Amino acid sequence: MDALSQTISALADPTRRAILARLATGAATVGELAEPFDMSLPAVSRHLRVLTEAGMIERHTEAQWRRCELRGEGLRAAADWIEYYRQFWETQFDKLDAFLKRTAPEKPASTASPKGKRHGRVR
Repeated sequence: MDALSQTISALADPTRRAILARLATGAATVGELAEPFDMSLPAVSRHLRVLTEAGMIERHTEAQWRRCELRGEGLRAAADWIEYYRQFWETQFDKLDAFLKRTAPEKPASTASPKGKRHGRVR
């Protein structure tokens, strides 16, 4: 699987997005990451494996603790892809706006007289 597909697949799960949000505040142990979820430690570890394989987190062992921290490089493929299409659509919307302005019908000049006043000959 290519990097972009791996990243999007990893981000598709709300638990993994929550883990990334927690890691954005700083490194954490696996136990700390598992705390808010109603799932087993092995289930959380599977989520962490997906995030690690996608290059979004880094896991390392310090004594008996397994710590995780965020890696920004893992999001780069998705960010670059999204940015390309953001620019594409902004250009398309700018072209549409220019087209609409160019082809908009002109407003007819008002032929109605101001209230109470008549123009032209009086009969």
